[in-house]
Amino acid sequence: MIANRRLTLASSQETQFQDLTGRLQAEVTAAGLTQGRLYVQSLHTTLGLTVNENEPLLLADLGSLLERLCPRQGGYEHDDFARRVGIAADEPRNGHAHCRQLLLLPSATILVENGSLVLGRWQSVFAVELDGPRQRELALQMEGEFDPRQRREADHELVELELSRQLLVDMELVRQPMQRLVEAGGKRLRPRLAMLSARLGPDHDSLRAAQLAAAVELIHDATLVHDDYVDQAATRRGRASVASAEGPERAIAVGDYYFAKATRMIAELGNQRVTETISKAMEEICLSQIDDVRLRGFYPGDHEMYLRVVRGKTAALFAAACRAGAQLANAPADVCRRLERFGDTLGIAFQMSDDLLDYSSSSGKPAGQDIRERAVSLPLIYATEHDGVGARVRQLLSGDLNEPDVAEVQRLVVQSGALERVSDEARGLVAVAVRELERVDLNGVRPALISLAQGTVDRHS
Repeated sequence: MIANRRLTLASSQETQFQDLTGRLQAEVTAAGLTQGRLYVQSLHTTLGLTVNENEPLLLADLGSLLERLCPRQGGYEHDDFARRVGIAADEPRNGHAHCRQLLLLPSATILVENGSLVLGRWQSVFAVELDGPRQRELALQMEGEFDPRQRREADHELVELELSRQLLVDMELVRQPMQRLVEAGGKRLRPRLAMLSARLGPDHDSLRAAQLAAAVELIHDATLVHDDYVDQAATRRGRASVASAEGPERAIAVGDYYFAKATRMIAELGNQRVTETISKAMEEICLSQIDDVRLRGFYPGDHEMYLRVVRGKTAALFAAACRAGAQLANAPADVCRRLERFGDTLGIAFQMSDDLLDYSSSSGKPAGQDIRERAVSLPLIYATEHDGVGARVRQLLSGDLNEPDVAEVQRLVVQSGALERVSDEARGLVAVAVRELERVDLNGVRPALISLAQGTVDRHS
């Protein structure tokens, strides 16, 4: 398996040794490489690589050696612009830097064992600037055995740290309710999609990806706060909902605040395409909320109505997380489009799978909650279409439901075979989503995306 990265750095001096060891180790850890090799290649003719000891006096000696062997003021044919063709207006006189490059390496290979760079006690990996100050870029390629759990844990930690950092600066009246919801956990599927997708372009940056992923999670959590107010839900993730604990007015304010905060976090990334993608998803979420409430007058609705609501309420943010992550890393347009379709289809499959949990005693979700809240639910829709029990289900759903009615609806849904039908449909959609990942270079992320997709229909909570 192979994973590619880009590492950017900026020099501040004409000649400068920059120790890359910590950053390279961080990239290996984030990628989950456990056994193999890390290839590092300079993308510049006046930026070299070397392995040596990070001791200030030694580095000064090495700089002096470069100056003695290839002095800056020496005579270099390369600097005779009168004899060269096509010289740019800002072309520097840097013949000395090109000659010094011969004393260094354009690339380096470092072994990786048990997830760590194999270096001696005093060895460090340096990028050596020969013609600074400059903005520079290195190409990284990792080859070997990868542990997806290690990569997932590193991504998860970055997102959780960013969520904590963002909440820390907020006033207590809004922070405390949201912190209760965030700390209650959740699957973090949308942030995981954003983090994985952000690995698929040349400009991958784990910290920027974590900011995007945290913003996506805050958008999701803000929708939950509003949902619980609309549905009059007493709990969320096993804890008191904002609406039940702090009241409906606070719930509306907290949800609105974190919608706004997430928007600012996205804007701070400075990527117009990412901003447009997330903004479009937020519009779809809000419109679907209106649709959801309006269509409850036609409860439980039909398959077309269900897909319209679910595509906005759930799938829109899945799709946006995938597309925005790839856009943040400047992935090719075709990769962005395929990931968006992958996320959209996966989001629908996820919601179908979530509907099934309403009939599971081990899910942690109160049994019959969707029925009590009159939520749009595909098993209910399919049960109403059943020749044997459909009429009775429609009769029960048309009136006010007491607990015996809820229990009877659940029993009839199971009896109708609707759960198996929804499960099969969800698995079929996951297969469709996975096919979107074919024929595009996914930089070693494909197995993780497939595993995540399959996990959405194999879950029990």
